[in-house]
Amino acid sequence: MIENALDKLKILADAAKYDVSCASSGADKKNNGKIGNSIAAGICHAWSTDGRCISLLKILLTNYCVYDCSYCINRVSNDVQRASFTPEEVADLTIQFYRRNYIEGLFLSSAIEKNPNHTMEKIYRTLYLLREEHGFSGYIHVKTIPGADPMLIHKTGQLADRMSVNIELPSTKSLKLLAPQKSVKKLMEPMEQINNGIIQYKEEKRHFIHLPKFVPAGQSTQMIIGATKDTDLSIIHTTEKLYNSFNLKRVYFSAYVPVNTGSNLPSLATEPPLKREHRLYQADWLLRFYHFNAEELLDPSQPNFDMEFDPKMTWAFRNMETFPVEINKAPYEMLLRVPGIGMTSARRIIRQRQIANISYDHLNKIGIVMKRAKFFITCNGKFHGQLDMNPEGIKEKLAPKPKFEQLSIFS
Repeated sequence: MIENALDKLKILADAAKYDVSCASSGADKKNNGKIGNSIAAGICHAWSTDGRCISLLKILLTNYCVYDCSYCINRVSNDVQRASFTPEEVADLTIQFYRRNYIEGLFLSSAIEKNPNHTMEKIYRTLYLLREEHGFSGYIHVKTIPGADPMLIHKTGQLADRMSVNIELPSTKSLKLLAPQKSVKKLMEPMEQINNGIIQYKEEKRHFIHLPKFVPAGQSTQMIIGATKDTDLSIIHTTEKLYNSFNLKRVYFSAYVPVNTGSNLPSLATEPPLKREHRLYQADWLLRFYHFNAEELLDPSQPNFDMEFDPKMTWAFRNMETFPVEINKAPYEMLLRVPGIGMTSARRIIRQRQIANISYDHLNKIGIVMKRAKFFITCNGKFHGQLDMNPEGIKEKLAPKPKFEQLSIFS
């Protein structure tokens, strides 16, 4: 058993790097003899509601796990170095790091040690020590352990800023295949409890001044991408359902990193599907801020996103009859659907139109990406894109195929 807290920190900070649901950086620069090393885990970054970037101590409470999920490095059948913090050690480390100005908060996740209640109780105890004994008011994000006593989850929610339950895989079939000890029902129960608790807190706050806060920064979740054969359509449908059912702040997508072998898993030589992860984040953005729904972005005939063009552009190609739209007349919701026009530029267009008509030369200054938008808009009735409008022609303009191809010496 490892006794030294710093040795435990090395193991448990490294084990936490596979959890992306606190928006950590994807940089992987090695230390080349200078200052800093982005590979070593331990500190990650999140953003507060006012836009500030805050640094968090990112660790697991333990990597002893009773579960045997196929995709997980910490599964019980893996021969990896194990360690487990006590609540007092995590609280002490957090305070010491904070006093040295290394961090501003804590991201605490955990494997399932012994059973869900035992693990959740240790998480609660850690937060209690930080909040009540050390007077720590910094940001704390903790993982909720599915299957734990609802009272423990509620008490932890009164001390944490954000809580999250990792749904892990987008479908029941995938969960049964790779994590048969988990069930969708057990994962959904704490999500529903946290959502109800947040709603109840907001309601009761109207009548009581001194009411303990409950998960004021909301809840989030994470899905692993690429470990199973689930399509992007399935993933984005599950994402939409989670937003609508539990009012989540974020759904994070984590490109599967092959760390285990198994007949149901991709081979160890498989590259993490980072571009697919990126497309899903773009689609997630469209769901949350651009008034799209999952069925508009993909359908059974095209269940995966185009790797060459972003989801909004792909939607535009499939709906060419909608375009071009007139910049000086189109409603805000339609402007948001034009490739090259974002939320900020759409709002600027609406404001500017209240003063005077917008000219074509003015569009660049508003912030519109004309390289993409010009194919889908008219300005004062004039079209500035190609004369022969069709998706293939636009694709060729935006991403021309190379005229020459490098031949392989082995073909």
